[in-house]
Amino acid sequence: MQQEQDLMIRVRDVKKKYRLGQIGGGTLRGDLQSWWARKRGKEDPNTLIGTDQRLVGTTFMALNGVSFEVKKGEAVGIIGSNGAGKSTLLKLLTHVTAPTEGDIDLYGRVASMLEVGTGFHPEMTGRENVYLNGAILGMTRAEIDAKMAEIIEFSEVGDFIDTPVKRYSSGMYVKLAFSVAAHLDSEIMIMDEVLAVGDMKFQKKCLTKMRQAARRDGKTVLYVSHNMATIRDLCDRCIVLDQGRIVFDGDVDEGIAIYLSQKSQSTDYVDYSAYKRDNWFRRDNLRLQSVRFLVPSVESIERTKPVRAEYVILAREESRQAGLRFEVRDEVGNPLATSCLYDLSLHPGLNRFTAEYDFQVLSPGQYSNYFTLFTLGEGGTHTVEDWVPGIQFQLVHTFMAGELEWNPKEWGPVELPRTKLVEQESKA
Repeated sequence: MQQEQDLMIRVRDVKKKYRLGQIGGGTLRGDLQSWWARKRGKEDPNTLIGTDQRLVGTTFMALNGVSFEVKKGEAVGIIGSNGAGKSTLLKLLTHVTAPTEGDIDLYGRVASMLEVGTGFHPEMTGRENVYLNGAILGMTRAEIDAKMAEIIEFSEVGDFIDTPVKRYSSGMYVKLAFSVAAHLDSEIMIMDEVLAVGDMKFQKKCLTKMRQAARRDGKTVLYVSHNMATIRDLCDRCIVLDQGRIVFDGDVDEGIAIYLSQKSQSTDYVDYSAYKRDNWFRRDNLRLQSVRFLVPSVESIERTKPVRAEYVILAREESRQAGLRFEVRDEVGNPLATSCLYDLSLHPGLNRFTAEYDFQVLSPGQYSNYFTLFTLGEGGTHTVEDWVPGIQFQLVHTFMAGELEWNPKEWGPVELPRTKLVEQESKA
């Protein structure tokens, strides 16, 4: 009985099917037009311009038989590659759309943030949108008033609270949206990785708030992210999605290891030209097109020798202060080391360049990485333009006589430069 009382979310054999390239006519007349066109083998007048007619009517299973339960006070991370079904699942849980098959039971009020400014009316002020969101959750004006000062303080929007939100920056949108979701009375918090838009200080504040909501306030948290460090920090359980199915549900570290094995490529070349970016990448000024490791094999890279990588970047406009960050991670996604390349001058079109890396400080072992493109602003600020998973590679070492074989498990993944003896004295 107690188990049933603690249950907050129950998902049973949920499926979601989409028809590709096909939208409703919006009216009975429009639907009849579409039906008659398909009957005659003609182009549907209600399809989007440029749609491949060969795809029209074919189906795609975004979710295929997903089942799980979440209890009160649990913080569950949902991870998976782009297209795995994460966003679809969140939309079903928040009733943005309905499942094709299966049942979803929610035992509490839901506060969600799926995209920047979701649930905000652009013409209304920040304060008015707080009242609107509170009313949707079934709160009274007095209950919202009691929390208003706390919401404004946490969001850091200050005097702009009475400004129409259409004039907010993306960062201000995110801050206010999260503050509303975190402070209004709800038993379930559902968060997509929109925090990536905010600054680092605010991200940490949000993670602390979500951790507090789960562990102190007993709220149930569902969190979707590609940042494994935040998943590990916040969540006590992990669900891995792949092609619309749950492939793992359990320990966080184990789930992260499975996810990273899916993401990273055991190849020396990755083509990103058709790679689907996450929702929060609103800009497309700079896009990584491909990366090639110039090594005989990524399975046996000699750690004492420099490694070169060839990059191709597509620039929509000229950028004279671009940079590339090479992030090295261990087998389960822990950040280990970062190397940055600054002052890249990129011209409109395709830009090709080669960079060289020194991995000597890393001990022999298996690693993965991420590539981040950014542009520099005033005062040392930077804007992330692109962020993609990289390549899995194995560092090896040819040991010489008299050397100790490195033990990464006991000694760590980083090998400091060899110790120099500067003075010695012996007395009989």
